Amino acid sequence: MDPQTQRAQVYRKNPDIVARQILDETILVPLCRKAGEIECLYTLNEVGARIWDLIDGKRSVREIRDCLLQEFAVNETEAEADLLTLLDQLCEIGTITEAGAR
Repeated sequence: MDPQTQRAQVYRKNPDIVARQILDETILVPLCRKAGEIECLYTLNEVGARIWDLIDGKRSVREIRDCLLQEFAVNETEAEADLLTLLDQLCEIGTITEAGAR
């Protein structure tokens, strides 16, 4: 996907995933898994948790990146690269899906 298209992409959360805040981390828990399958839990740091909060099926990657630039001490290139990496990982494990482009 070319960078312009990627920046316009919108993602939505999988409704079968719940997020829980535990101390300084956000844990993503798949509802359809058995409690004993601990490898199915996903941990997000502060920035990852903020990205998770911003994924709403309406905001584009560009808009999420811009929020990160306002809230964290990071440059545009680094913010976008880290955001795209996390979005790819979240897609790969099935916690988010593409909702279209804006």
